[in-house]
Amino acid sequence: MTKINDLTGKGQAFSAAAGRFPQAEFTVRRLMRTSEDFCDLCCELAEAEHALARLPQSARELSEERQREWQELIDCLVAEIGDALVEQGGWRPGSGNPD
Repeated sequence: MTKINDLTGKGQAFSAAAGRFPQAEFTVRRLMRTSEDFCDLCCELAEAEHALARLPQSARELSEERQREWQELIDCLVAEIGDALVEQGGWRPGSGNPD
């Protein structure tokens, strides 16, 4: 995956994470400023969601396999982001579950 480093990319990364954890937007923003690892997770989530959205619909069988792979990665990243938010007290399970 290509790293997102520009301001637009960081905005997309914030939107991806905050969209999954809308009640934790403040904590997401703070962690993106203070934790490079957290910021990287959010960037990876944005990139994976973008890649999933761009999958070609032509080769159905291959596309379904790729969709599963991207969705598994997205699910793992969302779980890691959720764990980081729980550690920071910015979100708790059941307070607006991620998709």
